[in-house]
Amino acid sequence: MFRISHYMNGLQRSAPPKRIPINSGSAAPVAAPNSREAVAAAGRHPATTAPPVVIWNLTRRCNLLCRHCYATAADTPFRGELSESELLSVLDDLAQFGIKTVILSGGEPLLHPALNTLATRAKQYGMLVALSSNGTLITQAMSEQIAAIGYDYVGISLDGLPPRHDAFRRLEGAFDASLQALRWCRDAGLRVGMRFTLTEANAADLPALLQLMDDEGIEKFYLSHLNFGGRGNRHRDQHALPETTRRAMTLIFERAWEAVQRESARQFVSGNNDADAVWLLHWIRHHFPEREPQLQRRLATWGGNASGVGIANIDNLGIVHPDTFWWHHPLGSVRDRPFSTIWQDEGDPLLAALRRWPRPVTGRCGRCHYLAICGGNTRVRAAQQRGDPWAEDPGCYLADNEVGLTRTIRRVGSSTDSIKESFYANPNSSGDPLLPTAE
Repeated sequence: MFRISHYMNGLQRSAPPKRIPINSGSAAPVAAPNSREAVAAAGRHPATTAPPVVIWNLTRRCNLLCRHCYATAADTPFRGELSESELLSVLDDLAQFGIKTVILSGGEPLLHPALNTLATRAKQYGMLVALSSNGTLITQAMSEQIAAIGYDYVGISLDGLPPRHDAFRRLEGAFDASLQALRWCRDAGLRVGMRFTLTEANAADLPALLQLMDDEGIEKFYLSHLNFGGRGNRHRDQHALPETTRRAMTLIFERAWEAVQRESARQFVSGNNDADAVWLLHWIRHHFPEREPQLQRRLATWGGNASGVGIANIDNLGIVHPDTFWWHHPLGSVRDRPFSTIWQDEGDPLLAALRRWPRPVTGRCGRCHYLAICGGNTRVRAAQQRGDPWAEDPGCYLADNEVGLTRTIRRVGSSTDSIKESFYANPNSSGDPLLPTAE
């Protein structure tokens, strides 16, 4: 997850430091022992300094059949899911291991009978507990129960205006039910966020959803780029084209900066495309060049994509994965070994390589001037589309000159590559996406 508002707030509060050069050969300047900079200098991903956030898919059962669902969820029981006693045993191990944040997801987690028992125990351990829901099953009474348990955050998806959202979710009336759930949770005193998965089909609805966020007093907006897992992999031809993505992210940056200037509590984050950090650096360079050096250093310290490092996943069967989009790559089962043991075992070549710094990426990513910032981006797209997890990420939307390349490298492998290749050669053919968005 890339916390856009977090970095913008930091720029607003602090004076820019001395410029620090970035290149693909070094992750960050060496600093005090055990700092993120020192860890990176030692050849380890900066995020290894903290325990991972655990995204826990309690069930694959869901009342919806969403087109981009990484879990390929459906409204049917799935055999072999962890029992309540097994879930609580795993939670005990997570607490002892020092896990501070768990995100309870699905399928639709509200369909799991042990959800609130698990959340209550996690809160007793002092964990930050988030709920990831489609919102259609939440009633007013349920929202009050969620608040009483003490959930720290509830994220609910709106993937466009009503016709588009309902088509994505394959249920008429899904938008209205999800929006009502956001309102009930907000009114119950919960911290709530609106989630939006960007595709070429729904990008035009983004401005209206951002306006809806303001109108409804929703605190957080999470833009997720389409990733290649489950049904999202089957429908990867719907992946937003580079210029579409650039304009969407530029709009998000504008709204986030406006919120910072107003000292608003609104927060904007993005996920599943760590090139967003590099694009933000370009945006700051274009609008506020004096603030660029500070942001450049902070982004290099962050380290970009954290799959297998700062993010972990446990699926509905108890299988551990580097993140939620790596379900085709198991690291081990909590029925055989505790999560804490699995997570510390780097005998798995993929997990070990994800934790190397810099990561062993090749092609365009390996030559990128900003590898130290994005960390090679989301490796699962390369694995699914290229058959090689270390190949260049087909989801990077930056032009060659924007990543420090002077010679165009042909990008092949997807149905939209001919369009993308022409874009990389002439990224501003339709105007400069860094300029303010027309109202």
